[in-house]
Amino acid sequence: MHTPPSDDLATPETAASAPRPAEPGGPRRVASPWRGRVMAAGLMLAALNLRPAVTSLGPLLEEVRDDLGMSGTVAGVLTSVPPACFALFGLAAPRLARRWGPGAIVCAGLAAIAAGLLLRPFAGGTVVFLAASALALAGIAVSNILMPVIVKRWFPDRVGAMTGLYSMGLSLGTAAAAAATVPMTDALGGSWRSGLGVWALLAAVALVPWLFLARTGASATEASATEASGTDAGGTDADTDDAPAPAPAAAPAIRITRSPLAWAMAVFFGFQATAAYISMGWMPQIFRDAGVSASTSGLLLAVMMAMGVPLAFVLPRIAARLRHQGVLVVVLGVFGLTGYAGLWLAPAEGAWAWAVLLGIANCAFPLALTMIGMRTRTHAGVVRLSAFAQSVGYLLSIPGPLLVGVLYQHSGGWGQPLALMAGFMVPQIVAGVLAGRDRHIEDEG
Repeated sequence: MHTPPSDDLATPETAASAPRPAEPGGPRRVASPWRGRVMAAGLMLAALNLRPAVTSLGPLLEEVRDDLGMSGTVAGVLTSVPPACFALFGLAAPRLARRWGPGAIVCAGLAAIAAGLLLRPFAGGTVVFLAASALALAGIAVSNILMPVIVKRWFPDRVGAMTGLYSMGLSLGTAAAAAATVPMTDALGGSWRSGLGVWALLAAVALVPWLFLARTGASATEASATEASGTDAGGTDADTDDAPAPAPAAAPAIRITRSPLAWAMAVFFGFQATAAYISMGWMPQIFRDAGVSASTSGLLLAVMMAMGVPLAFVLPRIAARLRHQGVLVVVLGVFGLTGYAGLWLAPAEGAWAWAVLLGIANCAFPLALTMIGMRTRTHAGVVRLSAFAQSVGYLLSIPGPLLVGVLYQHSGGWGQPLALMAGFMVPQIVAGVLAGRDRHIEDEG
């Protein structure tokens, strides 16, 4: 009998090739090792593309505003577009996945990201720029929702390790876009249009493995339909070597909107998303207004995002070992409050220290993703909780960046916006402690 390696020794290769557990009443399914590696590579490449559309804009926001004639309030609307799109399009992800399979939808999402990033530099005005951005963000939205679903289904005994893998990829893509956009813009002639458009190439590269993975969409669709209904669609075991294992035959009904745990997860996710998108949209401007150069401001944002590279791999593994993740939520919140206080007191003098502290605080995102997987017992449960927590959470996060832009426009400084950012950290901590308790949404159903 083969015993899968423990999570302590898990690596992307061992996690990708680990055998899937046997279904009750059916033969044991074993994934092809090469397909597991392709899936792991696909997860990593997809994750690299889930933030450059946002963080590439922050260091060039001033140039885009000047060229397109945006006010501070309109720029605040622009920084609120990502969570709005994530909430709106994320709601459609479970239905699309049931119909076409999650692999096919992630593939389509990456194609939308590439198209939106390619079209955005050709915008002649704010409306067209927002429309192209919305197309890219729609692709990001459905992929955001389905990443925990894919991890839970294809790597059920490696949720922590594989969540860490794609969270690390997400952090790498976020940091790379923040750090490299201004230098690439300078190298390509100094136009913000070239500096933003070049990121479409990364999305095109990520499409390659997903074009292959989407070819198995028929079996994935059947499995998704099984998850939605809680029964086997055909009453037989449609076993293929490449198909993910279907959900158990009897899944409990889940009234997700009546679950206190689901609402706690949604609020926690929403406030951590608020902090993240305020940082990605406005942090470079905060540093620039303090006298820091545009390129250094981009590097500071990159440092913030880069903190997630090691921590996004470590935090999910630590969280998976704890019965209650509330202590991690509190620690990250304290780092965030300290960073905002430092920005208010000495934004330029301690810029690098504040970037590090806020970067650690923003690692609440991989923690939230891990908790989504840990608060469910079934595949159907993780689909419902992921869609609900992320969609409602992103909906809650929409006003934050907009309010920061309005306060900045009317106060002429960053004192009031920073006080608002710090204030958002309090409900994040409270909701995170409640969501971190050792329970499952199926038990509440």
